[in-house]
Amino acid sequence: MIVVLRPDITKRAETAVLKEIRKLGYKPHVMRGVERTVVGAIGDERTHHTLEALASWPQVEQVMPVQKKYKLVSREAHKGNSVARIKGLSVGGRKFHVMAGPCSVESERQLMTSALAVKKAGATVLRGGAFKPRTSPYEFQGLGEKGLKLLAKASRETGLPVITELLSQDHAEMVAEYADILQIGTRNAQNFQLLIAAAKTGKPVLLKRGLAMKIEEWLLAGEYVLANDNPNLLFCERGIRTFETYTRNTLDLSAVPIIKQESHCPIVIDPSQGCGRADLVTAMCKGAVAMGADALLVEVHPDPSKAWSDGAQQLSLEGFGKLMKEIIPFLAAAGREPAWA
Repeated sequence: MIVVLRPDITKRAETAVLKEIRKLGYKPHVMRGVERTVVGAIGDERTHHTLEALASWPQVEQVMPVQKKYKLVSREAHKGNSVARIKGLSVGGRKFHVMAGPCSVESERQLMTSALAVKKAGATVLRGGAFKPRTSPYEFQGLGEKGLKLLAKASRETGLPVITELLSQDHAEMVAEYADILQIGTRNAQNFQLLIAAAKTGKPVLLKRGLAMKIEEWLLAGEYVLANDNPNLLFCERGIRTFETYTRNTLDLSAVPIIKQESHCPIVIDPSQGCGRADLVTAMCKGAVAMGADALLVEVHPDPSKAWSDGAQQLSLEGFGKLMKEIIPFLAAAGREPAWA
C-alpha cells in the first residue's frame, strides 16, 4: 500500500503515521519528493489489517494499493518525481547535473588535473574508478583503496562529491567511507546481495542497466535498494548489447521516457559507455537532455590516448569544456537549469 502525506505536515504528525503503519504489521519506506512525502508500506495484506483507515487521518492525503511487481520504485507509489540527496545536491529536480572524471584513477596528478578541469567546466560530481571490472584478468584492475584515497583527496580540494564503483559486498563499508555515491555497474546489475550491501551503507546508489537487462528487471533490481531503507536511488542507462558493432554498445535513449513513466526515481545517462566512442558522446548528451534525463555521467581524461582503460570513449579536457557549453540551449529547451550556473 502507498500512503501519501499532506504537504507541510509536522515531523511529529509524520512520525505518528509511521508508528501506526508499523503497529498494523507493515514496514514503512519513506520517499521524499519535490512536493510530497510518500510512504510505501510493505507487507502481506492477507495477513495484516488494511491501511485504508489511515485515509481518515488529517495528515494523510491518500491511501492506495500498488499493482506493479516493483512497489517502491513505481510511479504508482510516488506520483511526483523524487530526488536523490547527495552531499548537499539534489538530483531529480529542475537543476541538471553532470558527473565527470576519468574512467580509472591512474595517479594523483592525472586525477587532480581531471578534477580541477571538470569542476571549472561545470561538473557537479567527480567520477573515477578505483576498482575496475575488466573483461580480461590481464587488464588494469584499478588502484583499489589507494584510488579511493586519491578520490577523497580530490573531493576535499575541489568540493565535488565523488561517485565510484562498488564491485564486492566485502568492500561496501570501505568504499562508502570514501565515496558519496556508490555505482553498481552493468555486470553486477542483478547481484542482489551487492545491491543490498550498497543500500545498507546509507549512501546514494547509482544502478546501471545490465547488458541484456529488460527494463522490468532493471526496475526490480532498483527495488532492492529502496526496500532496504535507502531512498536515494538513481537509475543509469549505459547502453545495451545488440547485434550492432558500429558502436561498443547501443545507447537506449528510449529508456529515459520509459523510466520517467514507470518510476519516480531520477535517471542518469552514461554516453561514454553507451557508445564507446568519444566522437559520439556530445551528440548522445544532447539527445539525453532532450529526452528528459536528470544527469549525465561522462568520462574525461587529460590525455585519452594514454589512458589505462577505455581511452577511445573518454573526452579530452577541452572536449568536455566544449560539451558543457553546447548542452546549455538543450537544457533551456527541456525546461531545465544547469546546476553549475
